[in-house]
Amino acid sequence: MDFEPGPLLKGINNPDDLKRLKEADLEALCKELRQYIIDVVSVYGGHFAASLGVIELTVALHYVLNTPYDQLVWDVGHQAYGHKILTGRKAVFHTNRVYQGISGFPKRAESIYDTFGVGHSSTSISAALGMAVASHYKGEKDRQHVAVIGDGAMTAGMAFEALNHAGIEKSNLLVILNDNCMAIDPNVGALKEYLTDITVSKPYNRFRDDIANVLSKISQIGPDALGLVKKIEKSIKGTLLKNSNLFESLKFRYFGPVDGHDVKRLVKIIDELRNIPGPKLLHCITVKGKGFALAEKDQTKWHAPGLFDKITGEIKKSASDKPVAPKYQDVFGHTLVELAEQNDKIMGITPAMPSGSSMNIMMKAMPNRAFDVGIAEQHAVTFSAGLATQGMIPFCNIYSTFMQRAYDQVIHDVALQKLNVVMCLDRAGIAGADGPTHHGAFDLAYMRCIPNLTVAAPMNEEELRNLMYTAQLEDKGPFVIRYPRGQGVMPDWRRPFKELAIGQGRKICEGEELAILSIGHVGNEVVKACISLNSDGIFPAHYDLRFVKPLDEELLHEVFRKFDKVITVEDGCLQGGMGSAVLEFMADHDYHAKVIRLGIPDHFIEHGEPNQLWAECGYDGAHIVATVKQITASRKTNTMAG
Repeated sequence: MDFEPGPLLKGINNPDDLKRLKEADLEALCKELRQYIIDVVSVYGGHFAASLGVIELTVALHYVLNTPYDQLVWDVGHQAYGHKILTGRKAVFHTNRVYQGISGFPKRAESIYDTFGVGHSSTSISAALGMAVASHYKGEKDRQHVAVIGDGAMTAGMAFEALNHAGIEKSNLLVILNDNCMAIDPNVGALKEYLTDITVSKPYNRFRDDIANVLSKISQIGPDALGLVKKIEKSIKGTLLKNSNLFESLKFRYFGPVDGHDVKRLVKIIDELRNIPGPKLLHCITVKGKGFALAEKDQTKWHAPGLFDKITGEIKKSASDKPVAPKYQDVFGHTLVELAEQNDKIMGITPAMPSGSSMNIMMKAMPNRAFDVGIAEQHAVTFSAGLATQGMIPFCNIYSTFMQRAYDQVIHDVALQKLNVVMCLDRAGIAGADGPTHHGAFDLAYMRCIPNLTVAAPMNEEELRNLMYTAQLEDKGPFVIRYPRGQGVMPDWRRPFKELAIGQGRKICEGEELAILSIGHVGNEVVKACISLNSDGIFPAHYDLRFVKPLDEELLHEVFRKFDKVITVEDGCLQGGMGSAVLEFMADHDYHAKVIRLGIPDHFIEHGEPNQLWAECGYDGAHIVATVKQITASRKTNTMAG
């Protein structure tokens, strides 16, 4: 479907075209850009509300700055759709997040205007500072470096580390704080309260406008007078806000708060800030979902709503006349509440993903026992470890890709101390349209090498429930459960809890000639493949390992004593994953068999629907069938040749 951009937007293919507009035309352009995003995303899907909230800021930045020479870094990238459209990708924007289309996040390989690849939050200030220091070293004193970071992303420790460093550098760095009180869910924590205090302080905001005029006039008198006024300004700010300004205490010049939807004012301010050297922070107040009433009202729901009717706001969902299996995340959320009702030691922790992980179910049912700690994965893990030292059983739910940010904490604070923290890794394996920054490709490999951990992956919803039940029993130690994004396979999933033996897999079906070993949800692809193979007279055995640490050695001995051909299937990286563990077992016990490993190959996988990416990686049902037939055909050929 083709979408016709408005008359102003139609003529813009790069920021140079934008600069040819009169300043008076910018408000109209913002309306056209906002409408274009609404038109396309309603039909093709994608992140939605975040980009609507920074339309004016996006236009102002590209209007004033000399991009790409001036470096613009968008934190996370949910907010960068307008940026993509203004920088040469309007004609292909409909392929956003579609298989083999453009990325849903800024990506260096995609455009010279995407100065830094993002996807995980809170990296923008560090990256922009690195660029600024490099430019300063090379003598590029006219080059600007801007990091646009949301107030949700500002809660991460990495953002504070970058601010702390940037404050002592003399490089041209402008941090723009996009303050809308939202990450995906509403922001939490002391920083959010602090920013709110600034925003609602009427005396301070009146003073801010007055001091701006004074500074512009006094600067004409001389540098000594300007320095004196700056000291007075800082003192009065602290008095009016009842404490010192956090950012100025880190040696940033603080400007704001300003209306992030006043494009003309933003143009003026950004243009003035270009001439102020050193680290600066511009505090912009915006509304996530601005310009689409329903998104403004329910910002969490409209963060990434899927396809919807742009007129009525109805979100389109596929209907089914049969019972539908639930999402794994919802099974987790409801099961956690069931377990917590039975065990008063259980607590829930998530780093800013309560709705994404379904931790919001427990937060609603038991608000004193479930915690959203903000975008702070490292803190989430060590906070959980602290709870565990006092006899609590924390279920720390973090997306697989984000757990990578807390790897040291898993090793040092949980595993080394043998603490009973249950780490639930959502979005394990191929995560879909979010692409390589969000695929949970590495958790089986990076977790199974850590001593003291139990690492498991359920094949279906019932196994997820039973693994969660088992993990909270007495003396189970550090426990990792990984499961994928999306729907399971069991509409009738609420089954009675049953303890699972640690390190014990199961035989799905008997077979001959060869064995297929799987772990996790991808085992259901193996089941489909076996059904297809059976109809062709081929009968492989299928085993669900269930645990990658500890391995079910009894099961593996059975496999290698009976079969000299083995296929391993996993929704994770081949290097160091489940297949590697099986090869290690085979070598350690002096077995000799032909082992073919199917899984995620040794490169980063781009975005697309999971079934498309499973096929690309070669471990969907069709590829499993083809691999089995290749092995059996080879056997038959060799037999006939003999």
